[in-house]
Amino acid sequence: MNYIYEFVNSSAMLITWEDFEKIDIRIGTITEVFDFPDARKPAYQLTIDFGVLGIRRSSAQITSLYKKEELVGLQIVAIVNFPKKQIARFFSECLVLGIYTDKNEVVLLQPERKVENGWKAG
Repeated sequence: MNYIYEFVNSSAMLITWEDFEKIDIRIGTITEVFDFPDARKPAYQLTIDFGVLGIRRSSAQITSLYKKEELVGLQIVAIVNFPKKQIARFFSECLVLGIYTDKNEVVLLQPERKVENGWKAG
């Protein structure tokens, strides 16, 4: 697959600066991780502290690369201004961001150094 070709030739890739400004990307720390057996694909339920924005929950399909115990205390990058999304009987309140590998596994995005929870990315 030629990713450069796909990027250059995809009409969906271009957005305006105003579109980007609508996305609220924040740093949070994972405080709790639970198995999510009701999810269609293997996933965890995460509780994330976003500082002044409070606590949010999210579902993340990251079970192939991460163990529950190594996620607690990890700072992550997430979009916090999506509407809640119901997954089985769980409501995801933010979208944790990651990079898809060639095996379709997700590597979490993280700040290069520790920062305050709730700080905005941009």
